[in-house]
Amino acid sequence: MKSSEKKFVPVMITPFNLKAKVDFDAVSRLIDFYLAAGVKGFFANCLSSEMYSITEDERLQLTQHIVRYVKGRVPVVATGSFGLTIEDKAQFTKRIYNTGVNAVILITGHYANVEDNDEVLLTNFNKMLKLTENIPLGLYECPAPYKRVLPAKVFRQLLETERFIYHKDTTREVEEVRAKLGVVPKDLSSFEFYDAHTPNAMYSLQMGAKGMSAIAGNFYPEILVWMCNNATDPDKKEKVEWLQSEVSKVDPLIHEAYPLSAKYFLRKRGLPIRTISRAHAVELTPHQKAALDNLYDRFIGWCDMLEIQPVNVEELLRSPVHLDPPI
Repeated sequence: MKSSEKKFVPVMITPFNLKAKVDFDAVSRLIDFYLAAGVKGFFANCLSSEMYSITEDERLQLTQHIVRYVKGRVPVVATGSFGLTIEDKAQFTKRIYNTGVNAVILITGHYANVEDNDEVLLTNFNKMLKLTENIPLGLYECPAPYKRVLPAKVFRQLLETERFIYHKDTTREVEEVRAKLGVVPKDLSSFEFYDAHTPNAMYSLQMGAKGMSAIAGNFYPEILVWMCNNATDPDKKEKVEWLQSEVSKVDPLIHEAYPLSAKYFLRKRGLPIRTISRAHAVELTPHQKAALDNLYDRFIGWCDMLEIQPVNVEELLRSPVHLDPPI
């Protein structure tokens, strides 16, 4: 790791307009919101972005808009492993890298079928590395098309290629996370490990993960930022453990009807994000909305307990959007 700083990197949602097209104005407002909350990077064009439900052109336009609006304030990464063949995936990786992202993320489930062994996975990854020249890459154990979690041995072999600078881990078992962190080469200073599983947050950060990249950040990024900033502070041990217990309790709830649930929650917080999703067509039920309303109250309570000032969305929206959407 370059420094001891821990980072929260949100997996960005995609706001849509009434015609279910990408709402670039709302994307800009969302970026402002994330930055005001203290995030240290962005993961664009990911599963939370509904990447499987938007077109190839939209993936590129969305990522380019995010890069242009962020203007280098923090790093931006984006998924690039789309296409039927390895050659197709390499070509799209080059195209999305040309939008200006800092690294292109490869989904582990895109490089072997569910029945294939790890040798097939490694062979396909090696082919991909040769076809993508020196583009900085990352790994993502995305739940779709199926969740391919990398064993520590395979993870080490991929890192030894020195092509990967980023990893978004979706392992649920803490000891498996520990095993992966244990095989990261000590001299691989450019590499950053991010945990996606909120119930692991405190443990992963204390074991050496660079940060978190969990969907909870699309509800209350301030809370995940606080956890990243304080998980390794012995003076905050009691509050860190309390917060870990709180966010773990509600984690199953935020996965229901996601990302529609996140859009509802952010709209409740005052952001101009419609509850329109291409990935989840069914409306939230009254019960789900009530549960999210209760979660909002809990979030305000967490902020009071931890002396966190939530982002003032009303004030945020009074400032101008500094970039016109692409034509």
